[in-house]
Amino acid sequence: MTGTQSLNVLLVEPDPRSRGQLAHLLREEGYRTTAVEEPSRVAHEVKAGRYQMVILDLGRPETGGLDLLQDIRQVDDDLCVICMTDEPTVEAAVATMKHRAFDYLQKPVAIDALRPVLDAAVREHGLLVDPEERLNAAIGSRIRTRRHELALTLKQVANRTGLSVSLISQIELGKSAASVMTLYKVSAALGVRVGAFFEAV
Repeated sequence: MTGTQSLNVLLVEPDPRSRGQLAHLLREEGYRTTAVEEPSRVAHEVKAGRYQMVILDLGRPETGGLDLLQDIRQVDDDLCVICMTDEPTVEAAVATMKHRAFDYLQKPVAIDALRPVLDAAVREHGLLVDPEERLNAAIGSRIRTRRHELALTLKQVANRTGLSVSLISQIELGKSAASVMTLYKVSAALGVRVGAFFEAV
């Protein structure tokens, strides 16, 4: 995760030894990790909105881990949740998928098994964004929004600026960083200040 925005992970694990080991592994991988023991704290923590991912120990079927997953979903329907358990069952696996858990892992979870799951979760949920990529995406989105407000085509903006349709399209998609001069030309063509593209980014 070098050079990228660290993610906040909530680790819910009642067993102190397992909690300490997993928290250490997550921090070694570059995640900002908050580890909690008490399930009663989870809904409050999730409501605070500080986390991009939850790693949840479901425990045994009778301990109510699936109810906790359901509680998380009632608070945040889109939060990435990875479940784990000592006693995996087909029924529990199906239930976690119904509540859109990203994965269902058997404990003990080694880092070699956890790392690819975390990497896949980050990619598929769009959680990890390089600061430069985020800036490019924000600028591109604002250019596209303004162009649509003016009902201009890419070709029309290209004609006004002397830039290629391909370049403008790449900038709008956040796939290409625009130079200061390019942004100046685009802002003039769209009738906005250059600074408008950077506000609250």
